[in-house]
Amino acid sequence: MKLRLLLLLAAPVFVLSGCTEDDVVSDSFPEPNELDVALENALLSASNGQGLEFYRFPTSLNEIPQDPNNPLTAAKVELGKLLYHETGMAVHPKHPESQFTYSCASCHHAPGGFQACVPQGISDGGLGFGLYGEGRYPNPNYPIGDLDVQPLRTPSVLNIAYQTNILWNGQFGATHLNVGTEAGWAAGTPKVWNHLGFEGTEIQAIAGIDVHRLDMTESLFNSSEYKNLYYAAFGNIGDDTLISNVYTGLAIAAYERTVLAHEAPFQKWLNGDKNALSEKEKRGAVAFFTKGECYKCHNGPALNSMEFYALGMPNLESNIPGVYLTATDEVANRGRGGFTNNPADNYKFKVPQLYNLVQSKFYGHGATFRSVEEVIEYKNAAQPENQDVPESQLAEDFHPLNLTNKEIEDIAAFIEYGLYDRNLERYVPQSLPSGFCFPNNDYRSAQQMGCD
Repeated sequence: MKLRLLLLLAAPVFVLSGCTEDDVVSDSFPEPNELDVALENALLSASNGQGLEFYRFPTSLNEIPQDPNNPLTAAKVELGKLLYHETGMAVHPKHPESQFTYSCASCHHAPGGFQACVPQGISDGGLGFGLYGEGRYPNPNYPIGDLDVQPLRTPSVLNIAYQTNILWNGQFGATHLNVGTEAGWAAGTPKVWNHLGFEGTEIQAIAGIDVHRLDMTESLFNSSEYKNLYYAAFGNIGDDTLISNVYTGLAIAAYERTVLAHEAPFQKWLNGDKNALSEKEKRGAVAFFTKGECYKCHNGPALNSMEFYALGMPNLESNIPGVYLTATDEVANRGRGGFTNNPADNYKFKVPQLYNLVQSKFYGHGATFRSVEEVIEYKNAAQPENQDVPESQLAEDFHPLNLTNKEIEDIAAFIEYGLYDRNLERYVPQSLPSGFCFPNNDYRSAQQMGCD
């Protein structure tokens, strides 16, 4: 895999803390200037007095937010890293030609910031990759109706540890916001997995194995190093139990929780390197945490929240190139309300994290915005574009912000580059026990990635 080899040679070895020497506070760092002081004051106010520490990612495994029923261990994370990328688990596709060609990472991969970088990620039935996922397209031999796509833009897995309930509507997870929603965990739907009682990251991983027809087969388990890795992660509790969706999903979730953007310039700035952000990015950060009011929704280490808001953004619709199998009456278009069936939740979508967005050219739950700057301009104008969303549902903080063009450009620079971790390949394995290409193993992807 020539392309992956080059990337890995340029990247440091993955360490569980996610930290490098650049992240350690040093006496040699420059003194803060006026913009640094202004940003520190803005962060102090936006965090209700907690200051810089409120925004730092953890530096050790035990500090990462985790499900107490799935404690993080190095062995579990290492197993999960392989399973997440393992195209050898794609054993039950809709059509035989797609067997062993896709993985969890087909739609959530490191080169794209753990996003798909197309309007809809395609796993089963997809071909190609490109440089960072932008080259994924439907197999022309696949019936469109059999493509494995979702009704909303593929969310990022990056910094998922800061989400207790997963997906745009928060439907995955038995705890936190979903306590009291048990009536919606219907048999025959992915939500039934909530009955296992885990948090959202664990449930989405377990449910995803089932939804995308993945499986850790006995043959792969017995003919590769996976058996020893499962034993190291969970102990010898019986091979059939170990390779079930549950334990496989728990390992994948453990890995996902460690995928944090520690090396983004903003994180380095938080840890003392005041030169890590450019002056433009610093101005943008100050505006982000003050006049731009971005922090009211996007706050904390991942600059996300577990709140749901209606902003009147357009839905994912079939008139967008690269979008398939959508419908105007798609229940997912009702956001949180489509899951809870509470009219008060209609058209409200979860606040996403903001790191490593620059590779994707599709934003919003409907993938209708083409740049970060477009999203900021939309929020600045506060003019809803989705006619289905009644004014009464719009978020209280969705109002004109009176930002100047310069301020919009600065905020966009902070989000696109100040929050961009250039070294996410540290979370990618060098190879798989199956020996297959990844994140995709179809012939077109293999050619593009140099692993054919």
